[in-house]
Parts: sequence; C-alpha cells; structure tokens
Amino acid sequence: MNSPVAGIFKKISKIKMLTIALVLLILIIIAASVSPNFLTAYNLQSVVRDLSFVMIITIGQSCLLMLGELDLSVGKIASLSGVIGGILMLHGQVPPYIALFISLSCGIFLGVINGMLITKLRLNAMIVTIATQGVFAGITLVITKGRAIVGIPESIHYLGRGMIFGIPVPFIIACVFLLVMLFVTRKTPFGRYIYAIGNNKEAAKILGINVDAVRITVYAIMGFLCAAAGLLMIARLGNSQPAIGDVWVMNSIAASVIGGVALTGGVGNPLGAVLGACILSIIQNMIVLFNVNTYWQTAVSGIVVLIAISIDSLGGITGDMLARKKLLAKKSG
Repeated sequence: MNSPVAGIFKKISKIKMLTIALVLLILIIIAASVSPNFLTAYNLQSVVRDLSFVMIITIGQSCLLMLGELDLSVGKIASLSGVIGGILMLHGQVPPYIALFISLSCGIFLGVINGMLITKLRLNAMIVTIATQGVFAGITLVITKGRAIVGIPESIHYLGRGMIFGIPVPFIIACVFLLVMLFVTRKTPFGRYIYAIGNNKEAAKILGINVDAVRITVYAIMGFLCAAAGLLMIARLGNSQPAIGDVWVMNSIAASVIGGVALTGGVGNPLGAVLGACILSIIQNMIVLFNVNTYWQTAVSGIVVLIAISIDSLGGITGDMLARKKLLAKKSG
C-alpha cells in the first residue's frame, strides 16, 4: 500500500476513534445528568469491574475480527478453564497460583484446537466455534454435573475483588492486556500480518506470511484471554460456575463492531473495540439505574450490533457508489 493511501486510512481510523470517544463522552454526560447515582464511587467501581471481563474477551475477539474471523466459543472456554482451575484447587490440592497457570494453559490449548480445526481442515470459523462451544459446554457439565464448585481459596479472591488506589484489580489486569495487544498489533510484524491477512489472505501468502500459523496463534491468544477472564470471574464470585461467560460472546462482538472493527477483516484495533465495550457497559448500567428490566440488556446489545453493522454496511455501500461515480466520470471524460 503506497504512503498516500496509507495516510488516508490512518486519517479515517482517527476520525472513527474520535467519533466513538465522543459517543462515549455524550453517554457519560447523559447518564450523570439523569441519574445522581451514576458518578458515585460505588457505581463507577461496579461499572469498571463488570467492564473488565467483557473488555478482556473483546480484546481477543477484535483481533480475530481483524483477521476476518471470530470465536463463538469464548464463554465456554472461560467456564471450562475456570472449572478446571476450581477442581485443581479444591479436589486436587494444587496450590492456587499453579492451578491458575494450568487453567491458562488449558485456555491456550482450547484456542489452539479451534485454530487447528479451522486452518488445517479449511472449515468456517463460525461453524467450528459453534460446534466446539457445544463440546466445551458438554465437558463442563459432565465435570460439574451442572453444579457450581464452591469454596475457592481466599488467597485468589483479591484478583477478582481487590482494589489498587480505588481501581478494581480486574480492570488493571484488563488494561495491561490491552496495552500488550496494542503494542503487538501496532508495533510488531505479527500485528502487520494480522491486518494483511484480514485484508487478503491470498495476497498475504504471496508475500510469504505463514497465514495458518498467524491464525492459530491469534486463536491461542483468544483462548488465553478467555481463561484469564474466567479465572478472574471465579476469583470475584468465590466459586466456579458452568454458566460463566454466557453473555460474553454477544457483548464482545457488539463492542468490536461499535468500536470500528470491520466484520470483513483488516480494519480496526483493540482500543476502538474496548471503547465500544465501554459504551455497552454504560448503556447497561443506565438500564439498571433507571430500573428497567435487566433482561433488556441482551436485547439492547443485539439492537446496538444491528445498528452498528447497518451503519458500517451503509458506509461501504456509499463508498462503492462514490467509487463507481468517479470511475464513470473518468470514462466519460
């Protein structure tokens, strides 16, 4: 890509990011104006803590979407990894932090399974992860018999419930993951490979990029982040439940789309996706503060996804129409 075109894409990206940040700011102002409880320390800490888990999943999901793929099994990877960690700590008498390490490794392994099935068998990512979602959920239910694993050691509760200077520990961990992935995607060859593959897999192969290795690695990263979110959640709850992460799939995709990550790949970045997750969290918190039935949260997430996808699609259609007009004008001229 020549430098003028690259410059145009950077400018468009900056405009999108500013727009998303502006929308987030407007939502915060509206929420603070309408509800006196919004800016209380307790409510803000609650919002930030809840945001942390979706934020971690969204970071990985946005990277997959930048590849032109996605993972619908994220919640089940999180719950299975959390259950394995809980069993190791309680029934296996494994020291808590060693159990956490094993659980994170399990998440990576499950992510690699997804990546291998998709790349080596040339299968559709959506179909594969729907199937593996069922497999992982089934294994979790077989292990737990549908019951929560209670009595998680208090030594790890700090990871889910602790505060550092008034900021929830899960949010700090999520921010560390975000900074790492921003560095990887923006400053390393691996990050450039992700964008290249998302734009055109075949062209990336011609350039000598090991496309399958990059895709599997991103699925492994996704698995690691899912396991991390699942473990932080069990540290917060004090127990490991099979239902952990059930809403994370929709919210992570919604947040990425709102944050300017294209479903077709090659466009967007994790920071935009995280801003999208912030927008969703504010909307969901407003639903709670205004005493709206909390079941509307899922409906709102779906509506926001539809709107974001529609706007993105309309933008693409408008761009195609302008390109055709310019082409016709050149031919007629």
